[in-house]
Amino acid sequence: MSDDFELDTADLTRRMEGAMGALKTEFASLRTGRASATMLEPVTVEAYGQQTPINQVGTVNVPEPRMVTINVWDRSLVGPVEKAIMNSGLGINPQTNGTIIMLPIPELNEERRAELARVAAQYAEHARVAIRNVRRDGMDQVKKAKADGISEDDQKFWETEVQDLTDTYIKKVDDALETKQAEIMQV
Repeated sequence: MSDDFELDTADLTRRMEGAMGALKTEFASLRTGRASATMLEPVTVEAYGQQTPINQVGTVNVPEPRMVTINVWDRSLVGPVEKAIMNSGLGINPQTNGTIIMLPIPELNEERRAELARVAAQYAEHARVAIRNVRRDGMDQVKKAKADGISEDDQKFWETEVQDLTDTYIKKVDDALETKQAEIMQV
């Protein structure tokens, strides 16, 4: 019997913060006003048998406010890079000139803004799922401790702690989404 069980809430918090960090990175890729190299950070390319970030298969530049260029180092990867960009949900049509892929950033019309808001909502849902997975892991630890002999009161206490932590981070995700969608929809 172990009544001295203590859940590692610092680990759960760290993992939930990781989900928030990933969400912030994905939101950064949804630039609304001008071109940015960070737009391409979440995009990966099938290269050399594995998923590889675009910045590891070519040089990403922003030569002008509405243009991003990628100078692909390996000519055989030009097609896969184009395909990855088209399938990324960024709504950008790449134009290729040899090993240089140009990404003209279109002016945002109402339809495009709504599309970006939907993409932001998808990113937020991924973050919520990640947070819920951390919650599940925490609850599993509490259940295991219950099987090892902690009291029912302790079990309820730790389950409440995990749920409160989860609720806090889900609210942070919702707030971040609301802020990003408001930024996207501004005219």
